[in-house]
Amino acid sequence: MKTIRLGTKSAEVNYLNELLQKLGYPILVSNYFSPETDTAVRDFQSNHSLVVDGVVGIKTWSKLLEIADVGYASNYKLLSEQDLVDFANFHNLELAIVKAVNEVESGGKGFLVDGRPKILFEGHVFWRELERRNINCSNYANNDTQSILYQNYTKKYYVGGKGEYDRLEKAADINPNTLFREAAYSSASWGLYQIMGFNAPSLGYASINDFVEKMYLNEGEHLKAFGLFLEQNNLIRILRNKNWAEFALRYNGKGYKTNKYDEKLMKAYIRYSY
Repeated sequence: MKTIRLGTKSAEVNYLNELLQKLGYPILVSNYFSPETDTAVRDFQSNHSLVVDGVVGIKTWSKLLEIADVGYASNYKLLSEQDLVDFANFHNLELAIVKAVNEVESGGKGFLVDGRPKILFEGHVFWRELERRNINCSNYANNDTQSILYQNYTKKYYVGGKGEYDRLEKAADINPNTLFREAAYSSASWGLYQIMGFNAPSLGYASINDFVEKMYLNEGEHLKAFGLFLEQNNLIRILRNKNWAEFALRYNGKGYKTNKYDEKLMKAYIRYSY
């Protein structure tokens, strides 16, 4: 683990925030080392007789992993080199292309520290999915459900990490009718590539439950779902031609230039080509 501190933005910070949340610190799980993260780290260091400097280096990492009792039982779920090789061969893509896309477009890791697949619940999608099932959302929209059921997109209710499962289950339990649970699970993005659940039927999964069960298995299954999504949206051919800008536009949306996704993909491809 690399050393991180206040202001750092990285996948390691996301993992740190997950660990802190697991240990009971009420912080948002994201890739940003915020002032709240800094306060939690300093409290953790103080409580475990470490140097209180807010810097997460080898000693703080070691103690965090020890206390959180993470272990490495879920390592078998992680993406392997062979998974990427098989994906490249199956889709007739250069391995360097696959590795570049995996680096830029994946979320760093597809599972939480407790072994469940990483998710993000979208309340505006839940509204839409309920309407698709002929359910009147206005009957369920109130102060108690405002963080899980709303008409327009917003980031303000995200909590990240295991907290997203709390939001998911709250949505699923609004009504005992199984349609609500189906709609809720269809309204979360799942795994390493954050594929939305509502894509499950069009990607060939028997049901949303079938899709979710696959997401619980390993990151190799996440990669398969990603491949199905790319095929469905005619993105494999664009990747094969190394048209980074077109791929970024169609996969990441119009804001891809702001985040320089096309440049990141090209640079990663060049790096993996040698």
